[in-house]
Amino acid sequence: MANEVKNVAFIGLGIMGLPMAKNLLKAGFNVTGYNRSQGKIDELVEAGGNGATSVADAVKDADVIITMVPDSPDVAGVVRGEDGVFANAKKGAYWVDNSSIRPDVTAELSKEAVEAGIRPVDAPVSGGEPGAIDGVLSIMCGGEQADFDAVKPVLEAMGKTIVLVGPAGSGQTVKAANQLIVAGNIQLLAEAIVFLEAYGVDTNAALNVLGGGLAGSKVLDQKGQKMLDRSFEPGFRLELHHKDMGIVTSAAREAGVILPLGAVAAQLVAATVAEGHGGLDHSGLLKIVEQLSGRDK
Repeated sequence: MANEVKNVAFIGLGIMGLPMAKNLLKAGFNVTGYNRSQGKIDELVEAGGNGATSVADAVKDADVIITMVPDSPDVAGVVRGEDGVFANAKKGAYWVDNSSIRPDVTAELSKEAVEAGIRPVDAPVSGGEPGAIDGVLSIMCGGEQADFDAVKPVLEAMGKTIVLVGPAGSGQTVKAANQLIVAGNIQLLAEAIVFLEAYGVDTNAALNVLGGGLAGSKVLDQKGQKMLDRSFEPGFRLELHHKDMGIVTSAAREAGVILPLGAVAAQLVAATVAEGHGGLDHSGLLKIVEQLSGRDK
């Protein structure tokens, strides 16, 4: 643990945030958590952390402040204002945003952080709930090299693959690309499963052999059985992937980049959410394939 980094404030103790905060505790950091629902704060306290009554309360003594909230407006709401991070954190503290938000918003908020005397690192994560629990997340970071180096011990308590990919906002850009790839993989896996089931194939055996060849992927490993079991308890909710696909398609349009398959995947994610399945795991994309094939149960 870096000597200057002992106290960590963790804001946003959701499906991903709570296990990430618990891993920080296991690594020996002093963690103070804040969440909109008290129950999650209580869980952190039971694990050995401290609870805060507000964002301002959480960040006042923190060396590193981590935010892990759903969307761009949520992050802005947490860091801005008289009760926010920028107004209440001590000068020189580091702000690590593990949320997945728009790159342009990240760049704007990072500039505001620097003006407030806070050192920002955008650090969105990939690996879902299992990765958060096991502490093996992939963390793509944007910011200054010195700031990245300072917070890396904190990130290493939560992740396995941790890379600085460029200046402020770059982490969010790479995360958008990650979500593009993941959505496409999930959609094709769903199509393959519906196709296999239509022919009465032993799907468990089929996924086993597919996983050993070029079709193998972490998506197949983590989501294949969930699809076969129609078990869609959220590790990462479809509504959040819908948000992320909006980010990547918008950013691609601004850059003049064409994403033909990505656009289709984004529409299928949107359709699944529109059908009322936004609270399901993103493996729930299987439902829209079944529906389009007339095989929904």
